Amino acid sequence: MTIETSNQTLENTRKLASEALERASNTVKEMRSGVQDAASRGLGVMSERASAARGYVGDYARTSTRYVADNPLKAALIAAAVGAAVAGLVIALRHRRDANDTYF
Repeated sequence: MTIETSNQTLENTRKLASEALERASNTVKEMRSGVQDAASRGLGVMSERASAARGYVGDYARTSTRYVADNPLKAALIAAAVGAAVAGLVIALRHRRDANDTYF
């Protein structure tokens, strides 16, 4: 193998490596662009969903306020029952956790 052939082979290898790097760079740029587009679409959808959720929560708050104003005694009894149920659940879960944490 002559020096000229070696130099030519080396130059061809450099060109191939350069082309491969260029293709890889372009692929990464395309992928990055695709990811950015997907992220933007995802943010848009999440924003729409959050806006809809705020609307639903506002509707429920207005309906609840109106119900409490129209039926104060019934609303107070319901609130007391829900509070008692939650307290009972918390006490039961705590008791269960304390029973599981016993060491012998």
